[in-house]
Amino acid sequence: MSEPRVMAPQTKIGARPSAAPQPAAPEPEPSGGGRKRMLSVLIGAAILAAVAGAYWFLMGPGAASGDESGEAAAEEQVEAGAVQVVDSISVNLEGGHYLRLGLGLQLTADGHGDVDTAQALDAAIALFSGRTTSELADPEVRDELKATLAETLGDLYHGDVMGVYYTDFVTQ
Repeated sequence: MSEPRVMAPQTKIGARPSAAPQPAAPEPEPSGGGRKRMLSVLIGAAILAAVAGAYWFLMGPGAASGDESGEAAAEEQVEAGAVQVVDSISVNLEGGHYLRLGLGLQLTADGHGDVDTAQALDAAIALFSGRTTSELADPEVRDELKATLAETLGDLYHGDVMGVYYTDFVTQ
């Protein structure tokens, strides 16, 4: 009796040989890959926090230089005295319009009492003359002009005037 013979299948002529099965790639063993990523995230967060802190203290709202803190301390020590009211005047504006302007001068407590208001009126006329009514209608411009006038009067009166108030401000 003959035993059946088992033979490998034969390929057909002209057929492409099949690729030999590749062994499966071994799965990578869990190493420090997750730890490295977590470390990178933590380092990035620390750098971001350092940059934000540097901005806050050097350039942002928390910034204070030695000059500014000294000026602020000097301003806090000055006590406000009486407010001297200056009679309203009319100032010529551009285009035939005018401004009716009244002022109150905030004097310091250690000042010389009443001050001659002629210099204050002269400085106000110089600052407000020739402006447009639309320019003076802007609250930011009015506040900026008030700050400029207060600074000018502080210099003119040698520190006896520490602030300015509008008591009358009408354009026509």
